Amino acid sequence: MAALGTIILTSNPHRRMTVNPRAVLTGSNDKMRIPYELKQGQSRHFHKLPSGLKMEFIFQKGHGEKFDKSPAQPPPPPPLVFVHGSFHAAWCWAENWLPYFSQHGFDCYAISLLGQGESDSPAGPVAGSLQTHAADVADFIGKEIRLPPVLLGHSFGGLIVQYYLSNIGNEKLQEMERAHPFLAGGVLVCSVPPSGNSGLVWRYLFSKPIAAFKVTLSLAAKAFQTSLPLCKETFFSASMEDELVLRYQKLMTESSRMPLFDLRKLNSSLPVPRMKDSFLGIFVLGAKDDFIVDAEGLNETGTFYGVSPVCVEGVAHDIMLDCSWEKGAQVILSWLSCLNRDQTLGRSR
Repeated sequence: MAALGTIILTSNPHRRMTVNPRAVLTGSNDKMRIPYELKQGQSRHFHKLPSGLKMEFIFQKGHGEKFDKSPAQPPPPPPLVFVHGSFHAAWCWAENWLPYFSQHGFDCYAISLLGQGESDSPAGPVAGSLQTHAADVADFIGKEIRLPPVLLGHSFGGLIVQYYLSNIGNEKLQEMERAHPFLAGGVLVCSVPPSGNSGLVWRYLFSKPIAAFKVTLSLAAKAFQTSLPLCKETFFSASMEDELVLRYQKLMTESSRMPLFDLRKLNSSLPVPRMKDSFLGIFVLGAKDDFIVDAEGLNETGTFYGVSPVCVEGVAHDIMLDCSWEKGAQVILSWLSCLNRDQTLGRSR
């Protein structure tokens, strides 16, 4: 998945975050050779982490018609911070969803995790761990965002968001000046469930062996990078135009210079702990035609957070890039409107 492929072969089962400095890999080959061209109103920036490494983020300021038309003066819409999964980077949000949500008044930030997109690469074979990626996101939010944002994560980015959520209010981290800043809410988009992908793997092996083989070939062996049909089947709807799939295939191939995680260390971190703030708004969104995260995985995530997941018809795993990307964006926008209204009522009481 924009994440599952990094562990498909396994069957096991704040302000500021201080991390040990890791060397930057320099040279012309450590960034995307096919750069993503920004759309109108978008700008590319780099956030310097405590390690000295720089993390790319694409920003688009909110403008146009506000999403809340109520006569009462609403609070400003919360900023939106987007976290991608494996084989993707900030560009995957910038293509469709950043323009969409910015037009509804939201300031949008899409980050590229270390070793992905135009971000620096750390020394070593992998980009980091669940803990370090969440810490990088926390450092970015603590230093770059003024208001509590809504944090959105796709696929394995969703698992990073879940780990972030579980550490909000962690007193031990606060004492070490590593606290994860408070959020206005969290959105998990086609996310790996809290227990990881092992359940998905076993279900595919026993119920859909051909699909299991294709997913393994596509992601673990990275065959999606060279096979257009396999790339389409893994990430997109069958009706997606081949020309568009080819464009995204090239960007995905260039986006991930190293795996996001060390598989064994990742498994030792799962399942993610429960959230301490049970009142934080969480939205779980899935795609009916998702080739990677099945309905059972979606329901597991919803049950874990005590919410009813929403499954969108007619879209695939890459819900923000698929030919019907508006469907998922519209559902999230509706949820954001309710979230903002509820928070406004809470302040008035």
